[in-house]
Amino acid sequence: MNTKRLARALVPLALLLPLATACGGPAGADDASDGTVTVTVGYQSKTINTVTAGTLLRSLGYFEEELAERGRKDGVRYRVQWQDYATGAPITAQMTAGKIDIGSMGDFPLLLNAARGRQLGEPTRLVSVTGYNLRGGLNTVVTAPGSGLRTLADLKGKRVSTSVGSAADGTLVRALRRAGLDPAKDVSKLNQQPSVGASALAGGSVDALSQFVAWPGLLAFQGKAEALYDGAELDLPTFHGVTVREEFARERADVLDAFLRAQRRATDRLRSAPVESAESVAKETGLPAEVVYLYNGAQGIATFDPALRPELLAALKEDVPVLREAGLVKDVDVDAFVDPAPLRRAVTAAGYPRAGAAKAELWLRGRSATRSFGTAGELLAAVAAARPGTVRAAYVPDAVTGTLWFADRAVWVADGGSWRAFVTRAAADRWLAGHPGARVVAYADAVRAAGS
Repeated sequence: MNTKRLARALVPLALLLPLATACGGPAGADDASDGTVTVTVGYQSKTINTVTAGTLLRSLGYFEEELAERGRKDGVRYRVQWQDYATGAPITAQMTAGKIDIGSMGDFPLLLNAARGRQLGEPTRLVSVTGYNLRGGLNTVVTAPGSGLRTLADLKGKRVSTSVGSAADGTLVRALRRAGLDPAKDVSKLNQQPSVGASALAGGSVDALSQFVAWPGLLAFQGKAEALYDGAELDLPTFHGVTVREEFARERADVLDAFLRAQRRATDRLRSAPVESAESVAKETGLPAEVVYLYNGAQGIATFDPALRPELLAALKEDVPVLREAGLVKDVDVDAFVDPAPLRRAVTAAGYPRAGAAKAELWLRGRSATRSFGTAGELLAAVAAARPGTVRAAYVPDAVTGTLWFADRAVWVADGGSWRAFVTRAAADRWLAGHPGARVVAYADAVRAAGS
């Protein structure tokens, strides 16, 4: 994998927020030479929970198709200019400069987008969602393998790397408080790019790393980190969404409608062909397909649905105080920022069902589809029965939070005749405390036992 390429894609929000360098001409503008209307879309290729409004959507060409159909009706020629950025911050900078029409980013950056837009007189509106997790499982705190750290309480007096202004930082702050620690006094928090934090963790200059998708899964997949805290333990939704310049939405409502229809089509595609979609995103981003699938797969940590669900908007309001306390915003009027009208107007199809409980999955080499299982034990038995070298990836949901994780990186517990898996050792220990006789078993031993 191209680590430098991934590193450039995940620069922290707080460092990039001041940027306002112009890229290209005015967004949503007519080209005087031939009357072509250029629509500029800002996206984050490696923030893989935005792919239905970015990487995957671009590769499928659905937005261009929708605009071509629009052009046949109104006689206008449209051109889409895609601009790839590392995080949501530079997209916000370009939107407030009138250089980007439509952008996608995570929930905390969306709030900064709203605040910055109002402050600079270029207001924006949240019009749809890309990927979400109702419990917050998209953010994770990890430590180096063999660190000896077992719980968040063990971080007292330790150094933790995160990206200030990101949802991962919000998870860290909230989780530390629940653990009885003061985030400002009991830990030394370093504001670092994810790649810098990953290197610091590997080099021992920090004790833990709190980051957003796809870093925790990537580092776990590579054997460079172990999960210390599953963000789903907060039970607070986290999501990514699509924001648009208010002026553009008013003057080019038909183009916005075309984008939202295209996003819905890309969402349909991802949900109907998750393996193929993961492979496509992996090819475009340099991320391992196994990591992409962990988050974006059929049972993945993220659920894709454009709907502006009430529980997501309620969570967005709860994020405002975190950013205010960090000095990044004074206040954000979430109700004024959210505009459900364009999605209702553009997409008449019924919404997707609420995400259900995740199932274990097995991905064999050479297969274009995965197999799902009702229990963790069934997954272990299937892994044991597979021919050597044919298992590409095995995924299992946490027995309590439901967060999907790599089976060979999970903590396995034998409890009577049942098998249970956990993202973190702390979660497994809590289960052991309430279930006398249960015991932790190494993954390889669990596979052998299930196959005997």
